Amino acid sequence: MPDLEFAQKDLTGRMMNGESTKNSVAADGGLPGLAPSEADAEIVAEKRPTKSVPEDALILLPVRNFVLFPGLILPIAIGRQASRAAAQEAVRAQRPIGVLLQSKPDVDEPGPDDLHWVGTTANVLRYITAPDGSHHAICQGQQRFRILEFLDGYPFPVARVEQIAQSDTLNSDIEARALNLKQRAMEILRLLPQVPEDMVAAIDNLKSPGQLADFIAGLMELGAAEKQDLLETFDLQKRLDKLLELLSHRIEVMRLSKEIDERTKESIDEQGRKHLLHEQLRTIQKELGEGDERGAEIAELEKAIVAAKMPEEVEKQARKELKRLERMSEAAGEYSMVRTYLDWLVELPWATESEPPIDIAGARSILDGDHYGLDKIKKRILEYLAVRKLNPSGRSPILCFVGPPGVGKTSLGQSIAKATGRKFIRLSLGGVHDEAEIRGHRRTYIGSLPGNIIQNIRKAASRNCVMMLDEVDKLGAGGFHGDPASALLEVLDPEQNATFRDSYLGVPFDLSSVMFICTANVLDTIPGPLRDRMEIIHLPGYTAQEKLQIARRYLVSRQLAATGLTPQQFEIDDEALTMIIHDYTREAGVRNLEREIGNVMRHTAVLIAEGKATRVVIGRADIPVILGPRKFEAEAAMRTSIPGVATGLAWTPVGGDILFIEATRMPGGGRLILTGQLGDVMKESAQAALSLVKARAVQLGINTDGLDKMYIHIHVPSGATPKDGPSAGVAIFVALTSLLTERPVRSDTAMTGEISLRGLVLPVGGIKEKVLAALQAGISRVLLPARNQKELDEIPAEAREKLELIWIDHVDEAFASALSGPESGGGKPGL
Repeated sequence: MPDLEFAQKDLTGRMMNGESTKNSVAADGGLPGLAPSEADAEIVAEKRPTKSVPEDALILLPVRNFVLFPGLILPIAIGRQASRAAAQEAVRAQRPIGVLLQSKPDVDEPGPDDLHWVGTTANVLRYITAPDGSHHAICQGQQRFRILEFLDGYPFPVARVEQIAQSDTLNSDIEARALNLKQRAMEILRLLPQVPEDMVAAIDNLKSPGQLADFIAGLMELGAAEKQDLLETFDLQKRLDKLLELLSHRIEVMRLSKEIDERTKESIDEQGRKHLLHEQLRTIQKELGEGDERGAEIAELEKAIVAAKMPEEVEKQARKELKRLERMSEAAGEYSMVRTYLDWLVELPWATESEPPIDIAGARSILDGDHYGLDKIKKRILEYLAVRKLNPSGRSPILCFVGPPGVGKTSLGQSIAKATGRKFIRLSLGGVHDEAEIRGHRRTYIGSLPGNIIQNIRKAASRNCVMMLDEVDKLGAGGFHGDPASALLEVLDPEQNATFRDSYLGVPFDLSSVMFICTANVLDTIPGPLRDRMEIIHLPGYTAQEKLQIARRYLVSRQLAATGLTPQQFEIDDEALTMIIHDYTREAGVRNLEREIGNVMRHTAVLIAEGKATRVVIGRADIPVILGPRKFEAEAAMRTSIPGVATGLAWTPVGGDILFIEATRMPGGGRLILTGQLGDVMKESAQAALSLVKARAVQLGINTDGLDKMYIHIHVPSGATPKDGPSAGVAIFVALTSLLTERPVRSDTAMTGEISLRGLVLPVGGIKEKVLAALQAGISRVLLPARNQKELDEIPAEAREKLELIWIDHVDEAFASALSGPESGGGKPGL
């Protein structure tokens, strides 16, 4: 009977999973949780039958004070030895068992005269011995039976029985009574509080009048004698009549009780009701031994609210929640949510803090000690700190350090915190795509928390902290979770963050004292409104000499500490460090340089740990042995030794880089072929360059005979890497003129710049990064747009000294400066 099993699945499911059996029915006189002794186990073993139970006989299980109806599933706690033996034999022989009510409950060893002779056959679904030693059987009622005679010679009751089949004959009287019974059952369920929906669905789905009657009779709160009378009423119509009468009486009692309760509630005024409830709560807490502890907890929270020195609005909210907590039971589902919310309120730094003193001279010393070079950045930071010192209550700009990885953006933030005497908190925004991670979750959600801003303020225990918002350019795009970039606008806007409202707290929090510093690798992916609230400070990268000094001052000592070596055990000379910089790393920052230094030191650590050496000095000749063949070589001379190849300069998020533009020609239909994962802008630059070359063919000395019948193929190697941007226009133009004039490009020359169809060289970005990339690649001459000459001061002095910077306005200047060989050379187009 699936509907009945569905209705009882909660209780039986717990039992069959071996969970707590405190709610089991102590049906045969045993007490739930009472473990049998070892002697009891021996008695059970001795009482196993010496002969098998006949097939036409039934093993009986006498029970007290409850009746099992067909279709119902009930757990039964078994305490008597004979009952255990009966249940175990039924399980062992896979036979049903007869559940029979005792007519005399006080008898411990009931005989035939002490039992009712009508019961219910049941299948033992599971027999359980609980961890506390108690025995339980989960039984499912099947069919009524009547005892014909008891059989002797068994250690438990056995009898021949007559099975009473359920009558399937239906008529209008029975159907009408069944419908009335179902309606009354639904009515009584509506009067009961917290009725499971499964119970309502089970009664509604029952179609058989017999099943319906047994199901409702089994669930009703009736005495054992009344239930036994219903069990012994075989006639279905009479049984339905009895149930209807019992239900009608029960409904009237519940209606009267509800009316009395409502009238009583109305007669008690609000103040008296609260007083009564408080008295009841105190009494319950006293009985549970919780009164003193609960009162101490509320008093402790009251003191914490006073000590937090919250603003008036926040304190009002905190006291409101405290009153709710005081009236709430600890067992209530919302109790922990309110308590957690109060913990957040009292632990946040609400009180106004004095501004830490700022020592400008000390700050300069800290910045110089922690960072080599970066003079302009240090100057701007000192200006920022000076304004903060003179006007602590002023609205300072939000600094944003932009540069490739490894140039020291995060360490600059740490130095600012050290210089100002503030705590440093780093919050990574990379991959954050949910607005709630910034602004917090609403308290309506289970497990909700404040946003990362408030969480880190609590961790710092101070509003006067330095909070670095790292990788602000990698914020996830807005979607159905909201836009995190828009949520940051309120955090970073000095006009708004004094009243920042976290969704979890629901009250304003002052962020104006927090010193926010942002970092990013690129500016393009930062939304415009967010970028508008920040002051951008570029950190383009380091020259080789700067990298050498950084390695000598910081990286070597840091890796010594990481590997456990001492300066007496390890030494590396400048030539070895320079070789690592030039031949094994090619980056704007020093992150990979530190890794390679770490590789050298770990090699040394193995030698010293094995006892093969006590001191190791690393020179230039040792680097290839430890790190392997060089990873980067000066390949510009090799690549540009033939016509049609030019060296260009590119900007990437990790710094500047060089790229080679290769061009060739072949007989065909006069079409331009572009390969190398070029973006749309770069393809347009190539088309513009080819058009410009054709238009100025005469001035450039190019023979145009048959040019329209040839394929021009432009390729940029490293085809797996996408490339885009307009700054390769000059390099593409030079590569094409080199190809068509058969004059190779100078191997010591690199170039950058956008071109127009009139031949003008237009300005581009990333000049410093590109110049540094050329210097690292061994280039000695760089062609740059003349309109970028205003950025000359940003190029490091070392690069200006070692490189010949040629500023050009027109492509003719690029043609004259970049190509080698006779000026009048020009060949016929062909292979």
